[in-house]
Amino acid sequence: MALWGGRFSQAADTRFKQFNDSLRFDYRLAEQDIVGSVAWSKALRQVGVLTEVEQQKLELALNELKLAVMEDPQQILQSDAEDIHSWVEQQLIHRVGDLGKKLHTGRSRNDQVATDLKLWCRQQGHQLLMMLDHLQSQLTMVAREHQTTVLPGYTHLQRAQPVTFAHWCLAYVEMFERDHSRLSDALHRLDTCPLGSGALAGTAYPIDREALAHSLGFHRATRNSLDSVSDRDHVMELLSTASISMLHLSRLAEDMIFYNSGESNFIELADTVTSGSSLMPQKKNPDALELIRGKCGRVYGSLAGMMMTVKALPLAYNKDMQEDKEGLFDALDTWHECMEMAALCFDGIKVNKDRTLEAAMQGYSNATELADYLVAKGIPFREAHHIVGVAVVAAIEKGCALEELSLAEMQAFSPVIDADVYPILTIESCLEKRCALGGVAPNQVDHAIAQVEKRLSKRHAPGVKVRGARLTDLDAIEGMVAYWAGLGENLPRPRNELVRDIGSFAVAETQGIVTGCASLYVYDSGLAEIRSLGIEAGWQHQGQGKALVQHLLEKAGQMAIKRVFVLTRVPEFFMKQDFIPTSKSLLPEKVMKDCDMCPRQHACDEVALEVRLDQQHVIPSVNVA
Repeated sequence: MALWGGRFSQAADTRFKQFNDSLRFDYRLAEQDIVGSVAWSKALRQVGVLTEVEQQKLELALNELKLAVMEDPQQILQSDAEDIHSWVEQQLIHRVGDLGKKLHTGRSRNDQVATDLKLWCRQQGHQLLMMLDHLQSQLTMVAREHQTTVLPGYTHLQRAQPVTFAHWCLAYVEMFERDHSRLSDALHRLDTCPLGSGALAGTAYPIDREALAHSLGFHRATRNSLDSVSDRDHVMELLSTASISMLHLSRLAEDMIFYNSGESNFIELADTVTSGSSLMPQKKNPDALELIRGKCGRVYGSLAGMMMTVKALPLAYNKDMQEDKEGLFDALDTWHECMEMAALCFDGIKVNKDRTLEAAMQGYSNATELADYLVAKGIPFREAHHIVGVAVVAAIEKGCALEELSLAEMQAFSPVIDADVYPILTIESCLEKRCALGGVAPNQVDHAIAQVEKRLSKRHAPGVKVRGARLTDLDAIEGMVAYWAGLGENLPRPRNELVRDIGSFAVAETQGIVTGCASLYVYDSGLAEIRSLGIEAGWQHQGQGKALVQHLLEKAGQMAIKRVFVLTRVPEFFMKQDFIPTSKSLLPEKVMKDCDMCPRQHACDEVALEVRLDQQHVIPSVNVA
């Protein structure tokens, strides 16, 4: 049943329904729609539309639905719902009955989809930032390995001056660093929450939109309801950033295709990223790189399509905006996939150092060195430039390199040339003289690599940072504790208890967003328990859980606690962190009293595990602050 059917006396034509419906692509917003709905239910409770019991019932049902979606997103496509908002509402009504119909009070699909899309863009943006970090790291590792590998540098596809393979890698690191900066800026600008803007004029309920925005992890609420529901600048910014980065990836691919060719023979790509010919058995084709170069156009197309879609739209929302998603989803998926493939192309790459050196020594790439030599002898550069040009012509006619001309032949071009000219014409001298910042001199390249490594290290490349909790983290902690408690995985903790125990909590941050929490509860016997370990849904499998446990074990060690235990339904995870099974009967009676709050106390399936800190050396964890 459509969300808007009351006004109509006839059913929509099936052809119109197929044309109008968006579930086939906006199903990807399911988790975001559910997260936004949970936040909206809390806002409705604050203004008296929902009772506390009703809100908790809705939140539990929504969280169960999110877990089901995470396990099998494709199930959504089996529905004939108009869009993801209709599907979520139908599923909610199926679970909680008429109560589910109250959730949409004061909310429009216009501010709902705008919020969903921003939540999705934010999450995808952070994944893309991590992929940019990974690609830069891969390039930097190859640069570190090939600091002394000489490579011809080109202008106009003609050999110009010698560089190194490391210096070439670092050129692309700089391009991707600018992409990282652009993406970070775009994410900063989209960090505003449209929810509560209604269809276009704002909601009729006294919702605290700033608190609502913060509960969803946004920096602030949007300022104008008309703009809020019609703004798609963030979509175009992300598409623009993706397009520029794809340009960089395409240039990288083109260079590597050229280097991989039989004519250059500078590099050999691994078998894992190449394919063969159905006719010519000797071929080894750089298909991964060619596809990166080819996919650049489809990302450009998505940007152009989006800009044409919104260029003449009147305020506020129009159905044209439904066209924002397919191009965005495809473009960001393509960008992510191409970065992943580009990084993979450097895994197992072989650089033919002898061939690159040979090529660098050809093409008179040391001609500029001879001109600089003449300038040092007092000859004006323009005159020196002409003298060297004549010398190059003579060397070409003789079929030799500049440094292979005899001293007498050299002096025929200029009497100031002496035997000291030959050392400056070597490849080593050509490189070492480029010693200004950003140059190709070995010390400058080594400095540049160290700077990149330092920059990437500061970003916590895995994306995880663990720190002690602050009161400003309370909403995020409460949400995660309530979520997992609702699913029966943790014990519920009232807010006043969380406030009281905030000092015992640690939180995990992923790209600046709180995505995990856990607490260390200390008993008077010197025993400690890891409690309330939970990761924000959609952010699992990124190392937060392991980092949190390691952080709390280090904290326990600093407090001279000898035993730390946990009650869990996922013992495998903790056993990987050196916990071993123990008996519940060995735990203090105070521990077991907490089980009175557990809904599964009469059918408990939790396992007790412990780690003895006095019998092991706790290794300090990386990326923990």
